[in-house]
Amino acid sequence: MVGIPTILDFVFIWVPTIASIGLSFTDWRGIGGLTAANWVGLKNYVFLFTQYVLFWPALEHNLLWLLFFVCIATPLGMFLAVLRDRDLRGSRIYQNVFFLPVVLSLAVVGFIWELQYAPTDGFINNILGLTKPTNMIDWLGDPTINLWAVLVAASWRHVGYIMILYLAGLKSVDPTLREAAAIDGANERQTFFHVVFPVMAPINTVIIVVTVIESLRAFDIAYIINHGKNGLELLSTLITNNSISEANLIGFGSAIAVVLLVISLVPIVIYLTRVMRNETTA
Repeated sequence: MVGIPTILDFVFIWVPTIASIGLSFTDWRGIGGLTAANWVGLKNYVFLFTQYVLFWPALEHNLLWLLFFVCIATPLGMFLAVLRDRDLRGSRIYQNVFFLPVVLSLAVVGFIWELQYAPTDGFINNILGLTKPTNMIDWLGDPTINLWAVLVAASWRHVGYIMILYLAGLKSVDPTLREAAAIDGANERQTFFHVVFPVMAPINTVIIVVTVIESLRAFDIAYIINHGKNGLELLSTLITNNSISEANLIGFGSAIAVVLLVISLVPIVIYLTRVMRNETTA
């Protein structure tokens, strides 16, 4: 039973990954088979880091995506989990409402928020009274603000996901710890930050890794809105635009994919190292 999933994982994950690494050192354009691929060494990487003007803005956007998730979306999800953990009246309804966006794909989320951000008949401009040509805001067309608008839309989904993860962690905390803190005179805020939050260290590690990976692999919502252009450039959209959509530069697109892979491996390695260290000490 383990063998079949392992084979599928190898065929659909490892083989394409290894192939991408190899193709990143070629100039293959996806035409004429692999025999048409010429070895160019590090040329793709040199061009990517020194001459490709979209790479550094895209990397900056991914980092801003990460900071926004870490500083705003993740704490908000934790706050909702704490409220839900109190078993307030109607809290289960609130939980379902906040978790509903998680079951939607980011492509659908992109379509939903395109309607909300529409300049003339969108909900946001209408509620703000900014529907006239002289004062309306083009939330998704203005490259100075469209990234922040998309981050709000992506956070709408991310908050519910983080809420469920933290809620699971809160439910696993031993109630006697809170009782002991209350006996010692700690209030709810002190109990959470000095007792509950440190106990959830494994959950915090998982959430950090999930948040980093979600930020780095962000693609769907930016591509749905404007194909990842005009201020919404991300590493993932650069891969698609260079490899498939327009240029058919499979070799160069593979080089971008390898860079994204290396960056993504950092939090994964840290997480696995931490898990293995905990298992060894246990």
